[in-house]
Amino acid sequence: MAVSRAVLITGCSTGIGRATAERLASSGWKVYATARDVDKLAPLADRGCEILPLDVTDEASMRAAVEEVERREGAVGVLVNNAGYSQSGAVEEVPMEKVRRQFETNVFGLVRMCQLALPGMRRQGWGRIVNISSMAGRFTLPGGGYYHATKHAVESISDALRFEVAGFGVEVTVVEPGIIRTGFADTATGSMELPAASGAYAGFTRAVAKTTRDNYERGPLLKLGGGPETVAATIERAITAHRPRTRYAVTPSAHLFIWLRRLLPDRAWDAMARTVYPQPGR
Repeated sequence: MAVSRAVLITGCSTGIGRATAERLASSGWKVYATARDVDKLAPLADRGCEILPLDVTDEASMRAAVEEVERREGAVGVLVNNAGYSQSGAVEEVPMEKVRRQFETNVFGLVRMCQLALPGMRRQGWGRIVNISSMAGRFTLPGGGYYHATKHAVESISDALRFEVAGFGVEVTVVEPGIIRTGFADTATGSMELPAASGAYAGFTRAVAKTTRDNYERGPLLKLGGGPETVAATIERAITAHRPRTRYAVTPSAHLFIWLRRLLPDRAWDAMARTVYPQPGR
């Protein structure tokens, strides 16, 4: 059986997904770039990518995309689970429908894509799965509880999956971007429920929105970040390595914050957070 090394990438309309599709296609990989709105993928078609519609919150859409790649290539050789976004806001205030949507996109869609692609990888005895987590999967900041929770889940699921599929010739890698110059801040702050001026979390929510924008658009931490192409380069390293690392932190900001969280006890971490965010109720 010929071994397929066709790459299926979720969430390619912007940012990391688009940069990864462009890089891998230019390096000679057969790339299937996907997104809910395929019209946004036209520039990738011009770069040599195959285009497919894929919504990671829709079972029929996920199944159809994997089946189409298998029909053309025999199997999905490389799966890059990139689709995701950040839902910000205080735990008490984020409506449950938004909480469910966050997990459907960031966790359940990723899991289902793995379930659908793995049988083909096992049949051919080779595969690569790259799950895009975040430095947010290694610590938690106020106002980002649900987003961080999804990335912690991606880390845990990837750890279990790595052990379970290694014997079939499938390698699982987690990529943990730090501050990346994409539309992350717009999505994160746009997802927030803006409380009444006198609400219990009003000042806190405004501070979370401001800090997110500062960090991703203009603040000093931006110097420790990078562009989506830095993540794309790391993904290419992971899928070309004979024995890829289990985790790749990307950008100095990711290395710094992951190191700080390891170093600081919980109370010290909370104290550091209070220097940036006003603590509700005080």
